[in-house]
Amino acid sequence: NSRVQALRALGRNKAYRREQGLFLCDGEKLLSEALANGADIAEIYLRGAKPAGNMPEVPVYSLSEDVFDYASPLEHSPGPLFTVRAKPLPESVRPDRVIVLENVQDPGNVGTILRTLDAAGFDGCILTPGCADPFAPKTMRATMGSLFRVPMTFVENSAEAARWLRTNGWAVIGAELRGQPFYQRGNRPDKLCVLIGNEGAGLTEEILAQCSFRYKLPMRGGAESLNAGIAAAVMMYDLMNR
Repeated sequence: NSRVQALRALGRNKAYRREQGLFLCDGEKLLSEALANGADIAEIYLRGAKPAGNMPEVPVYSLSEDVFDYASPLEHSPGPLFTVRAKPLPESVRPDRVIVLENVQDPGNVGTILRTLDAAGFDGCILTPGCADPFAPKTMRATMGSLFRVPMTFVENSAEAARWLRTNGWAVIGAELRGQPFYQRGNRPDKLCVLIGNEGAGLTEEILAQCSFRYKLPMRGGAESLNAGIAAAVMMYDLMNR
């Protein structure tokens, strides 16, 4: 069945998601978040149940147990499955507090950062092609629904994005192990951008050259660094509250 094959591909293939402008979600929690935040839901699929009827303008289908398991990206998911049309960030949106993720490859880190920036009060996220896909099932589960609230945009050149932000009034803050002590910084700028780099390599020299400030978190124990998601969370919360 071509529809079932398309569902399976949406859950497993980043290129197919981008080509179709759709992504696949699984579970009641994500569905309730999607509905509450006005996501553009295309279709809903129930596991082994007869649909009671369509939601307003959203067709609802039932799948047999084995077909549902084949289509779902999760094992033994209770469902429902649903597809959402991806919305590009409007050109008019200019978040004052933004995170730039440069080649953050772990889906759990990307999802955690999206969830944390939503909780901390940041306004948006910019991602480079080297980042884990925010619309992949594992990443979406880590966001716990924040995916539907956080404005996101994708750029080909992270250094050029940071340069544009800096020259247009954002204070660009790089998380960097050779930086100045984070807790000795000055007052928070009104418009700021935090750069988080790859889990192993950190930020590239090209994007570091665009920084207004470079800061490191204190490592008072034996660890050399923090997980990218944890480091981003610590910096965002402290920037918003001090």
